[in-house]
Amino acid sequence: MLLEILTPEKKLFSGDVQGVQLPGIDGLFEVLDKHAPLVSALSAGQVKVLNKSAAAETYAIQGGFVEVINNKTTVLVEGVL
Repeated sequence: MLLEILTPEKKLFSGDVQGVQLPGIDGLFEVLDKHAPLVSALSAGQVKVLNKSAAAETYAIQGGFVEVINNKTTVLVEGVL
């Protein structure tokens, strides 16, 4: 799955990943490879990128939105903490 994490100023992450864990308004949720289409609001919290290797990257965000379509996940965040 292609993942992009974008702020108004710059691109934080772009790459092929296994999945991503996101802070939804009602709690954490995960988007994995070949996920169904989705649009959701995000609250402040941690975005955890699940790389194909064992390592994971984490970003602290202020909130935003996520869109999943055609095996591409785009995370638009207001800012990073």
